[in-house]
Amino acid sequence: MDITLQQLRVFEAVAHHRSFTKAAGAVHLTQPAVSIAIKRLEESVGLPLFERIGKKIYLTRIGETLAEQIRVIHREIDALSNLVLAVQGEVQGPLRVAGVTTSKYFMPHLLGAFVRLYPGVRPSLLVTNRAQVLQRLAENRDDLVIMGQVPQGLAVEAFPFLDNSLVVVGWADHPLAGRRNIPLRDLLQERFLSREPGSGTRAAIDQAFRSEKMSIEPYMELGSSEAIKQAVIAGLGISVLSARNIRLEVEQGRLRILDVCGFPMRRHWYAVHPKGKQLSRAAETFLAFLRTEGAALLEEKRDASTSSPAKSKRGSSQAIPRSSESRGPEPSANAVGSRKAGKKA
Repeated sequence: MDITLQQLRVFEAVAHHRSFTKAAGAVHLTQPAVSIAIKRLEESVGLPLFERIGKKIYLTRIGETLAEQIRVIHREIDALSNLVLAVQGEVQGPLRVAGVTTSKYFMPHLLGAFVRLYPGVRPSLLVTNRAQVLQRLAENRDDLVIMGQVPQGLAVEAFPFLDNSLVVVGWADHPLAGRRNIPLRDLLQERFLSREPGSGTRAAIDQAFRSEKMSIEPYMELGSSEAIKQAVIAGLGISVLSARNIRLEVEQGRLRILDVCGFPMRRHWYAVHPKGKQLSRAAETFLAFLRTEGAALLEEKRDASTSSPAKSKRGSSQAIPRSSESRGPEPSANAVGSRKAGKKA
């Protein structure tokens, strides 16, 4: 078969975007050029790689096989690159990280600090929903995946590196804001805002209510923690959010943490990769950086921003749960490979 690398590159773009137009933009070609490349690739293979059903494009069976083989080629090239870098003894090269939506609040800061230490590293960070992150983890498409709940159905190694306290929040003058030791049952009478089914935070909330033999019906489901935060500020309802993601709003008095029994809910952020994966020098060094420096670095950043003279004068005195962030979380018994992680550090 007479197949070129350019044809495979174009095919990969079309397979990813499921659109000839979007693929053309991704590979910086015209749409006719993309169509010609796919046509010639199909002629070389001898079978169609895509099929159209209505306005949608789907991979055929042979197309799915080719897409998987391209991923294998990428892994082999990466392995060769990592071997060369390891022989050279330098921390450099690509570092691919994917994280669930809420990780956008801290991962850019951690990557930025890491790159300042190792300027030869070329990082990429994809932030998306949990379902997409799990798919990427199953396909071994990233060096590390950042998530708040370790998947049970995949063979992975997971390393806790940061506390993730979940708190119940309401708008500034919510009627429950002045109460103490609010029973969990009282939340059933409130308009409760929640993430979509499948998110880690949603799963933790549902489990908290199930443990008390209750269930809560969301008043509204939203697709991101940021959307929920803004909805709570607007008075649409209450919710459960990561304390790390609402610090500014609490300090400004735009949100109030409600004193609900069973909260804060102590959880961790994990760096996860498939079990048995051979990490590159860059990924291995970044994992060690997260586990030894990540929590302290973010705490220093928080303290610096809190003491900034530009801080709002009407800020709230309400305390944000800090737990043991400055010294990092203890390994969780539920984290696959956490004992192994301790040996690596």
